[in-house]
Amino acid sequence: MSSPALTDLVDELLAGSGPLPIVSAGDPVLRRPADPVDDRLDRRRLGRLIEAMRATMHAAPGVGLAAPQVGLPLRLAVIEDPAEVSEEVRQVRGRIPQPFRVLVNPSYDAVGPGRAAFFEGCLSVPGWGAVVARHENVRLRALDEHGREVDEVFTGWPARIVQHETDHLNGTLYLDRAELRSLSSREAMAERWAQPAPTAAAAALGFELRDDGQE
Repeated sequence: MSSPALTDLVDELLAGSGPLPIVSAGDPVLRRPADPVDDRLDRRRLGRLIEAMRATMHAAPGVGLAAPQVGLPLRLAVIEDPAEVSEEVRQVRGRIPQPFRVLVNPSYDAVGPGRAAFFEGCLSVPGWGAVVARHENVRLRALDEHGREVDEVFTGWPARIVQHETDHLNGTLYLDRAELRSLSSREAMAERWAQPAPTAAAAALGFELRDDGQE
């Protein structure tokens, strides 16, 4: 059965025109574990919310968006990455195109010990980026928008997106996992640290690229 308070909040969000407002770090909704979607929204509202989240992700622009980022404490996220990058970036980061996907009540587990460290950003922490070491391969378990089970292994950059968005649903921001000495403005990232790997940034800013399995 739908939750009246939640449906009112969703209806209020969807009543506006254009992209949904994205909440920034400091909003408590980003720091609380989100609630399972289950039957808290009827199918029509859920479908409208998913489409609005997709449009918001495109407008930002970003490659993923979690419901808490638009103020909703739900275990729901959308991802999509055209991966319009150079061949060098594709090879180094494992960034390959990902079609639009809906993740309902997702969770992930590491597959193997491999980890990779790259600069990462977040729509809820605008203007900044930092290096985050994440699992290279993860097994995602979730439901899609039709209630079908998803059980799939993601690797490379798609695995990073899955981890980033699922972390949002657990009240975790990428900065919680970041090497804080790497914290850089978007301008510095573009002008100084645009290389596919953050090796030069590590040497200049004085941090180590961790691959030791620490979180």
